[in-house]
Parts: sequence; C-alpha cells; structure tokens
Amino acid sequence: MRAVVTRVLSASVTIDGKKVSEIGKGFLVLLGVHTEDTEAQAVKMADRICGLRVFEDENGKMNVNPKDAGAEFLIVSQFTLYADCKSRRPGFTDAAKPEISEPLYELAVSECRKSGFEVKTGVFGADMKVESINDGPVTIILDI
Repeated sequence: MRAVVTRVLSASVTIDGKKVSEIGKGFLVLLGVHTEDTEAQAVKMADRICGLRVFEDENGKMNVNPKDAGAEFLIVSQFTLYADCKSRRPGFTDAAKPEISEPLYELAVSECRKSGFEVKTGVFGADMKVESINDGPVTIILDI
C-alpha cells in the first residue's frame, strides 16, 4: 500500500462541477493499493497516517501529530500511484483491481475514523478534481 500524504491548509474534491468533500487544516492523502496488499497493511497504513508527526510545535519543529494539531483528513483513492513508467505510456498491472482495492481503501478510511479523526473522502473510481493549498510544502510518501 502506498500513500502520498500532503500537509494542507485546505483541500477539496469536485466531481462534475460539484464539490463533494472539503477539509480545512490537515492531510490530503492519495492512497494506492497494490495487487498483493492485505487488510493488515491497510490497518498499518492508517496507523502510520494517524501518527505522522509533521505539524509544527511551539519551536517550529515538525513534532506534533495530527490529532494534537486538530487535523482533518481527505483520503482519495489513487491507483496511478502504482504506475509502471518503464515506457512513456504507464502501465498499471501492479495496482489492485477495484474489487480488491475498494474494500482495503474503505478499511483504511474506517481505521482513521476509529482513531478519532474527521475523515472525508473522494468517490472511489470517479473522475475527480482535487484541489489543495499545501502547507510548507510538506509531502511524505509512505510505503507499507
């Protein structure tokens, strides 16, 4: 499982011209599922995201976790994170099919909610327009 976690001041998802999800300060998470990923990896990924200490403390150090920072999450499914770019046209054979990836994506979202976070989502499989105002910018890639 792979996630691109960006610290944001705000982020939103728009589909067909209608804003369907929006957060303030927090994380925009693009989440990709590999063909061999398991439920245990989805749980572990959620735990890593929920504990990622990249918000600044009173000394300007990235030392504060998202819960203490009052962060919200916007988690968007992103199969292209497993693109094979050996040629100019990416292949996606390493990305899990929807029947595997959607339940694992939903599990990761659910685990973040269980940890007490306000979590918004995109719409799985939809053509989404994602906007964000990056903070820092701080962008972390997590591989589980």
